[in-house]
Amino acid sequence: MKQSEENIIRGCRKGKAKAQKELYDLYASAMLGICLRYVKNKAEAEDVLQDGFVKVFKSIGSYSGDGSLSGWIYRIMVNTALNYLRSKKKIQFVEYNGNIQDSGEDVYAEPVFSRQQFMDAIQSLPDGYRTVFNLYVLEGYKHREIAEILDVSVNTSKTQLAKAREMLRKKLTAIQRKENDG
Repeated sequence: MKQSEENIIRGCRKGKAKAQKELYDLYASAMLGICLRYVKNKAEAEDVLQDGFVKVFKSIGSYSGDGSLSGWIYRIMVNTALNYLRSKKKIQFVEYNGNIQDSGEDVYAEPVFSRQQFMDAIQSLPDGYRTVFNLYVLEGYKHREIAEILDVSVNTSKTQLAKAREMLRKKLTAIQRKENDG
């Protein structure tokens, strides 16, 4: 950990506004990007970001220094976003007990799409699909863990991911066709 980061943490633990502002300035833009992956618009993402930083400042005393500070803040932001979605009842899941056919082929992983096109396509997914997709593909959670986090069945997690992948394939294929025709 850098000396300046240690000083910022020390100041935050003492409740110093200047240190809190420095920490916020250091990580806010990156964490806003994380929040935007989970909620649909910037205003909601900014609300989640603010709530997340309040949690960071309240619990900075529990940060042990093991692992990166950015990683610790990142986890708080993801959890805050998930709690926000739960509280607003924005995550709706379709329960499916049949056999899920997901080829696992990630058409969206092709390098023909810009980062912005890919993020816009993810952003346009329904909340449940987007949340499971983010947790599985971008965060690296297993379906069992996602099921526990979201209080759904493992099959629901798998279904949401399969549906998210299919919807992304369609959206990105449409973008690709549009660019090839244009």
